[in-house]
Amino acid sequence: MIVITNPSAISGEIGIIDSLFEEGLSLLHIRKPEFSEVEMAHFINHIKKEFRSNLVLHSHHQLAEDFGINRIHFSEKDRKNSHVVPARFSKPYRYSTSTHSIDDFNALESLFEYAFLSPVFKSISKEEYYSEKDLFEALKLRTNSKTKVIALGGIDLKNIKKTLENGFDNIALLGSIWNSENPIKQFKLCQKIALSYLV
Repeated sequence: MIVITNPSAISGEIGIIDSLFEEGLSLLHIRKPEFSEVEMAHFINHIKKEFRSNLVLHSHHQLAEDFGINRIHFSEKDRKNSHVVPARFSKPYRYSTSTHSIDDFNALESLFEYAFLSPVFKSISKEEYYSEKDLFEALKLRTNSKTKVIALGGIDLKNIKKTLENGFDNIALLGSIWNSENPIKQFKLCQKIALSYLV
């Protein structure tokens, strides 16, 4: 499973992140839109070194090489911005991106390993953020088989199985983890459901 950091600081966040990895978290997307480059470097530096290969940078991509990170994420806006493209990087990275419609997902270049498609359900972390379309129905129009499609938006214990049964390759968690009183316990419960389905 994938977890995305809360955009703002969370008490004890680094300790929680290390614990999530120790419990089997596959990838952590670091999305801190307000962080300066110095703040981002400080944040990454406090995560245990053995987990660096499991980190995905949403911003300050230039820090990837410094910290041995090999995954870079492009927001929809950055992806569509002609001067912010993967080709500008001198070394090969593994790329992911964000999409909000099946048409955008189907039009992705094959260099993207996976893409978020959101919001699947009403967002837990963003008030009044929900899809006007049924993304389960939209997913039936999927023609892009080279890029994995990851469900994002409102994913929680009650709908993980439904989400995976309806064609998504994997799920990404944000609000269900960081809005929980016990993020580690919540992750383990979500992980158990996802693994039982995927296995």
